Amino acid sequence: MPIDRTQVEHIAALARISLSDDEIAVFTRQLSQILAQFDVLQTLDTAGVTPTAHVADLDSVMRADQTDDCLPAEDTLRNAPRRRGDFFQVRAVLDE
Repeated sequence: MPIDRTQVEHIAALARISLSDDEIAVFTRQLSQILAQFDVLQTLDTAGVTPTAHVADLDSVMRADQTDDCLPAEDTLRNAPRRRGDFFQVRAVLDE
């Protein structure tokens, strides 16, 4: 499925980039080659392949939650530029 110049110009407009005539010609050729490779992939028999979300056999890359003692407020706020009691003080970001 070759890409034509009009489609490359449309993609460039969607991406809000300007392309020279030479760049349009290069991208037209390159995008057509990429789509041709997808056509090759479409011909592969994947009937016996189990769909996966990740190439490695991983259930989760996240570690289990671990609880630990909290830092005392004084240690937590030691380097705070501004504080009010046991809290960080920040500038208001919303109008009242």
